[in-house]
Amino acid sequence: MSRERLLERFLKYVQIDTTAGQPGGKYPSSDGQLVLGKVLADELIKMGVVDATQDEHGLVYGTVQGTVMGCPVVALNSHVDTSPETTGANVKPQVIEKYAGGDIPLPGDPSKVITVRENPELKDLHDCTLVTSDGTTLLGGDDKAGIAVIMEVAQRILEGKGPDIGTLKILFTCDEEIGHGVDHVDFQKLGADVCYTLDGPGANELNEETFSADLATVIVKGVNIHPSIAKGRMVNAVRAAAALVAKLPTDRLSPETTDERDGFIHPYIVEGGVEETTVQCILRSFETDGLESQAQLIRDLAKQVEGEFPGCEISVVVTAQYRNLRDGLEKEPRAVPIAENAHSALGRPCHKRVIRGGTDGSRLTEMGLPTPNLSTGQHNPHSPLEWACLDEMEQAVELVLKMLELWAGEAKTF
Repeated sequence: MSRERLLERFLKYVQIDTTAGQPGGKYPSSDGQLVLGKVLADELIKMGVVDATQDEHGLVYGTVQGTVMGCPVVALNSHVDTSPETTGANVKPQVIEKYAGGDIPLPGDPSKVITVRENPELKDLHDCTLVTSDGTTLLGGDDKAGIAVIMEVAQRILEGKGPDIGTLKILFTCDEEIGHGVDHVDFQKLGADVCYTLDGPGANELNEETFSADLATVIVKGVNIHPSIAKGRMVNAVRAAAALVAKLPTDRLSPETTDERDGFIHPYIVEGGVEETTVQCILRSFETDGLESQAQLIRDLAKQVEGEFPGCEISVVVTAQYRNLRDGLEKEPRAVPIAENAHSALGRPCHKRVIRGGTDGSRLTEMGLPTPNLSTGQHNPHSPLEWACLDEMEQAVELVLKMLELWAGEAKTF
C-alpha cells in the first residue's frame, strides 16, 4: 500500500504546473508553486502535522514530533518548482510497470526516445516501475520525486510504521531552479541542526560537494538608427554580442566538453536588439578562484569586442549564486557519516559523488545549516527525456527512515 501511495503522490504532484518563471519579479515566480505548496500543507495537516503552514512566500514548513528527546533536529528539504528550460505544463505521466528492458519511446512525440545507450542505468532496472512524461514536457521528477519521498517518510512515521526518531522538520522551497530557493527561509522557524536535500539522481548517491556558481550578465550597448541610413553610424549590439559568445572556448570551459571536476562558462540566454543586447552566462567551478578566472576571461573578451566594434560599450556584472557545500559541512561532521552508515545498515553501497550543479543545500550550508544531498530516483532532469524510478524512490524513503533512526541514536552525544 505504501509503495502505491508513493506513486500516487508523485503522479499527483507532477501534474501541477510549477514551472519557474524569470527571477527579479514576483516571488515565487509562478503561481503554480503556490498551488502545490497549499496541496502539500493541507496533506501534512491531514496526516497530523498540526503546525504545517505555507508562509507568505509560498514556503511550506512542518514538524513531525518524534519520541526521542535530546538528539539533533533533522530537516528534510525539496523544492516545488521545475526548470524553466522545458515546460512543466500539462504533464501527462506514463507509468511503465515491470520494465522489460530496451528503449522507451514517448507517446506524445515519436522523435523522443529514452535510449539504453544514453541511459545505461536502465540495464539494472528490469522489472522496476518507471515513470516518464509523454515527451512534450518534462516530467518534474526534479524535484517532485524528492517531495513525494519526504511526504511518504512523514506519513509512515505518523502511522507508526517508522523507527523511533527525534524531531523532524520539513521544508519545501520555491524557485530553486532559478537560484532563489532559500531567499526567504526563516531559520528560526525551521529550527534544525542539520538538513538533507532530497534532490539527487538515481539511488545510493550521497553528495557532499557541489559546483560553486556565479552569474555573469554581459550588457552590450550599441547605437541604433534606421538601416537605410546606417552606414558609418549604426553599432549593432546583436552582432557584437554574437562575436563575444563566439570567442568563448568550445574545446574547454563549456558544458559540452567538460565533466567530473572541470568547470565551465555557459551562455544560455541572449536577449535584446541593436540598441542593447544582454547575454546571461552561468559560471561554474569547484573552486572560487576558478570563478574569478572565468569572469576575467569574459571581461578580457569584452575588451577585444569593443575594439572590433568601435562605439559599442560592454559591461560585465557578476552576481554570486551559491558556493560549494563542501566548505560548510564541517560545522556538523556527523551529517555525511550518518548517511553513509544508513546505506551500510541497509546493505547498500554509498556512492559519494560531486554534483555538477547546485541544490538548495549549497545555499543552506553556506548560510550555516549543513545540508548534504541524497538520491530520489530522478533521471535526465530539465528534459522531455526525464524519467523516474519508483523503486529508487522507495529506496530513498527507506534510507531516510534509517538515517532518522541513526540520528535518534545520537541523543546521548548531542
